[in-house]
Amino acid sequence: MTSVDSWFIACCLTEHQLDRIFHAVADPTRRRILHALKEQGGCSIGKDVGLCASDIEQRIHLSQPTISHHMAILTQAGVVEAKKLGLWVWYRRNETALREFGRSLRKGL
Repeated sequence: MTSVDSWFIACCLTEHQLDRIFHAVADPTRRRILHALKEQGGCSIGKDVGLCASDIEQRIHLSQPTISHHMAILTQAGVVEAKKLGLWVWYRRNETALREFGRSLRKGL
């Protein structure tokens, strides 16, 4: 590892975190999901931001198991936050993590 690599990892996201985020956003379906999660007021359970799983299914036109798979990857990467609300799972973008990802790219590349 070079000193530049060490600086990049120490000041920003870790290399492992960057790899997870790159993997998550490399998939076009997951990018569509992230875009859908930017929508304001579209959640069927009354949240101002974010969407529940069924809302994402309707917008992306994929099955519930496929959506769950993609949401797990986005959540594990830290770019989406999930919260169980009764029978629903509500998702929203982690804007802080997405900003840090962008900052890391600008500083490191």
